Order: sequence, then C-alpha cells, then structure tokens
Amino acid sequence: MSVTELKERHLAATETVNNLRERLKQRRRSLLDTDIAGYAASQGRTPVTFGPTDLVCCRTLQGHTGKVYSLDWTSEKNRIVSASQDGRLIVWNALTSQKTHAIKLPCAWVMTCAFSPTGQSVACGGLDSVCSIFNLNSPTDRDGNLAVSRMLSGHKGYVSSCQYVPDEDTHLITGSGDQTCVLWDITTGLRTSVFGGEFQSGHTADVLSISINGSNSRMFVSGSCDATARLWDTRVASRAVRTFHGHEGDVNSVKFFPDGNRFGTGSDDGTCRLFDIRTGHQLQVYHQQHGDNEAAHVTSIAFSISGRLLIAGYTNGACYVWDTLLAKVVLDLGSLQNTHEGRISCLGLSADGSALCTGSWDTNLKIWAFGGYRRVM
Repeated sequence: MSVTELKERHLAATETVNNLRERLKQRRRSLLDTDIAGYAASQGRTPVTFGPTDLVCCRTLQGHTGKVYSLDWTSEKNRIVSASQDGRLIVWNALTSQKTHAIKLPCAWVMTCAFSPTGQSVACGGLDSVCSIFNLNSPTDRDGNLAVSRMLSGHKGYVSSCQYVPDEDTHLITGSGDQTCVLWDITTGLRTSVFGGEFQSGHTADVLSISINGSNSRMFVSGSCDATARLWDTRVASRAVRTFHGHEGDVNSVKFFPDGNRFGTGSDDGTCRLFDIRTGHQLQVYHQQHGDNEAAHVTSIAFSISGRLLIAGYTNGACYVWDTLLAKVVLDLGSLQNTHEGRISCLGLSADGSALCTGSWDTNLKIWAFGGYRRVM
C-alpha cells in the first residue's frame, strides 16, 4: 500500500470518528431534556445573594518573586502551602500571614503542591517529572534549606498535579504529562498502581488535574488535554470506570462535589461543568457570555462546603462565584477592591469552608473571608 493510500485511509477514518463523535454529542443532548438550573428555576428557586461585605479580602500573602502556580490548605485550616515560578514552596500561617517555611526546590520548575492530611509533610512536582516530599519537622541545613525526604520517580513527563489520599500520609496520587496517573507508596517510594498509559481506556493526552473523592478515597477523577475527565478506581488500574465528554478544550481543573457523587470541571473552552459519576451525565454547564470576545480559560475551581457555590478562576483575572443550582454568577472577586492584578492560577477553600485562598501570576496570594451576616455555605 502506497503512502498516498495510507494518508487517504487515515483521513477517511478521522472523518468517520469525528462524525461519530458529533452524533454521540447530539444523542446526549436529546436525552437530557433539562439541566439543574432549568429544573430549579421551574421550582421557583432564587439565586444566592451577596452584599459588599459578605466575601472580603482580609489578607494578602506576599513573599514569592514569581508567578504562583499552586496552593493547598491543611486540614486544620490555619496553614497554606504555595508553589511558585521562583522555585520555592512557602508554608504560610493563614491567621497571621507569617511564613513558617520557605523551601528552595531542587528543580525550580514547580507546577503543583499539596499538604499531607496530618500537615507534617508537603509534596510538590513539576518539569523534572519527580514528586518530591518534604518533612516539615526535619532539621534545616546551614543555609536554612529543608532536605528532600523522599523522591517519587517513575513518570516520563512533567508532574502536573498531586494529592495525598485522605487520612493517609503514606499514599499519594499524581497526574502527569505522560498521560498517566500514579498511586504511590511514599514509605517505599514505589508505584502501587499506574492508571492509563498502555491501557486503551486511559487518557490520550497530558493529565492536568486530579481530585480524590472525599467520601470514598478509592475513587478519583482526572482531567486532561484530551478534553475529557475520567473516573478511576484505585483497585482496578487497568481501565477507567467512566469517561466524561462535553468539553471542547483542555480540562485544567477537576474537583469532587462535597457529596462525592458528582464532580466539577474547568476548561480552556471557558466553561465549568458538573457531572454525575453514577449516570455519567452532564448535569450543568456554567458559562458567562462575553459578547464576541473569546472566552477566558478556566484555570482552577473549588466548591463551597455545601456545594451551593462554585468558585472558578480565569486567565483574564476574573474569579466568579457561581450559584451551582441556578448557574448564575453571584459575585466576581476580580471586580472587588484589593483583588489580584494578574490571572488567577489556583484557588482553594479551607477545610471548614470559612475562607478562600487565591493565587495569581501577580506573585501574591489572597485570603477571602465570609463576613457580615453571610453564613458559611
């Protein structure tokens, strides 16, 4: 068979696949006769309202000299770890804004960071394809630097995301540019399971984000440059439990809903979406119209403790607070005083839901607290 014939067959196969994909999309739309917002509106539900003092910036954490790429809260809510382009991890006391640790990293190109459940260790990963673990109780060297306590090596691409398994300081899951996710045993430094890769049900492009189910830590979801999210069971690494379609761009962020039965996604297509892990259905799309302008990419998302609010950061500096029930923006933190001056690159809520932390390319982190009469939602 000649090269020309092979190219023609390849083009024909690609066209067939695209046609089938479009037919599947139309079929899904025909089966979903309504969404959450449509049903809630039909029942007379009204959006959450926010006053000028209901969510306010109470602290700015200054110390990084490069873009902030990632952050995470401890489970006891009073500490934050952040990772920056300056090649450092900083551990902050969220109540006083003081730095408790400033860790110089072996590889400056860091992309992700995470606190262990006990708050005794932090993990980070980046372009060196390694996930590094630091014990915060370890002594520092003469220059005040903290040594790496464990290096988890095995990925063949950059480490884009990491998260400790809830209630365990000994296991951690990473997502990587090599299209796989890995469950690690930190004690031994070995891979327990690899999700994707040579398996057909795995991602077909870089994995950008992961989220472990807080209600069932054996389940986690991953988002990828292949425009899909996939649900995994750590007991069955050979295949994804379910694949979720709908986005038309990279899935930059995934986060489980508080009840563990749903999860949210944020994408380069400018939308956030809510999916049900039991049915595989898309329940809602969260999209703000901006006229004819190209939609800003969603970089990071988080749910409030009740799930009624979805907070999403965008590349244009906006940070929308969505009412998940009615799919309406009820507040834009980017329009408030003392807001960031660059894109929102990461965000997260404290364990008790009382405070939000945002990180930005302007090198700062900001802590936003619920105030006034607003109860934690």
